[in-house]
Amino acid sequence: MKFFSLTQEIAIDLGTANTIILSNDKIVVDEPSIIALDTRTDKMIAIGKEAQKMHERTHDKMRTIRPLKDGVIADFNAAEMMIRGMIKMIPNQSRLFKPSMKMVIGIPSGSTEVEIRAVRDSAEQAGGREIYLIYESMAAALGIGLDVEAPEGNMVVDIGGGTTEIAVISLGGLVAYRSLKIAGDEFTQDIMDYMSRQYNMKIGEKTAEQIKFHAGAATTSLPKGEEPEQYTVHGPNRSSSLPMEIPITYVEIAHSLDKSIARIETAILSALEYTPPEIYADLVKNGIYLSGGGALLRGLAKRLHDKIQINFHVADDPLRAVARGTGIALKNVDKFQFLLR
Repeated sequence: MKFFSLTQEIAIDLGTANTIILSNDKIVVDEPSIIALDTRTDKMIAIGKEAQKMHERTHDKMRTIRPLKDGVIADFNAAEMMIRGMIKMIPNQSRLFKPSMKMVIGIPSGSTEVEIRAVRDSAEQAGGREIYLIYESMAAALGIGLDVEAPEGNMVVDIGGGTTEIAVISLGGLVAYRSLKIAGDEFTQDIMDYMSRQYNMKIGEKTAEQIKFHAGAATTSLPKGEEPEQYTVHGPNRSSSLPMEIPITYVEIAHSLDKSIARIETAILSALEYTPPEIYADLVKNGIYLSGGGALLRGLAKRLHDKIQINFHVADDPLRAVARGTGIALKNVDKFQFLLR
């Protein structure tokens, strides 16, 4: 006879773009943070990858919702449905026995009390009984493999879908931090605006994401061998609605993203301004770590180094750094004093 644990322990990276759930040190769910609803009944008809396929292709009896915006819950009911639905996607779930759930969830460091309450309430409604919250920048540091409780300074810049989390960490606390609503979604919007302004072409989020993936760059001068090929974009002319075909270079995309990346640079410099001298010396020695999907933008680490004069290191598998960190926190809820209980 198989016995079920009285408590199921899961770690959740509740991201604006993707939600990752870990259980028993393994990633068991990795899905886009989106659901599709029947507008007549408000019942969920798809979640994650299946809902993503429907995004920007729905009709009046169906709509897709991304429950999180700028790293925080924008639609409470949709968030609860999404969390509950993704928990059901965990393999080997018992249909007869529902164990109480212990959860650790990542949140932006700039979250207000109302935003923190929204995450906690959504988790409780989805079945959470013992809930801990961790700032995403702290989770990213753990996921990168840094000793966050050491008497030594480390800095993490986590560029996610909705927010960029910048934190200087020492002795298990945030010495200086900035939470900026400039991240992957803003980069996508920059590309959409550029195509509209430069070519009078109308494109959707998915096409802009593809441009970012194939031709995205943070600098107009990438080293030879790292330059991506031209990417051909198809879409309608905004005025005539006739089809267009435009080849795009990484140099153009670097120009379109320049202002957003410059704001991230300014926020990093602002955090460094409030960093005590001894910790600043640690950062110069250790370098600054980049995580999140934005860390994969071609040439970003070099651009930041040239601007700030400190080495920048891209974390291994930066997309999952926060998720790995929440998993580590889950195993250390009794030890880590920085978790919000």
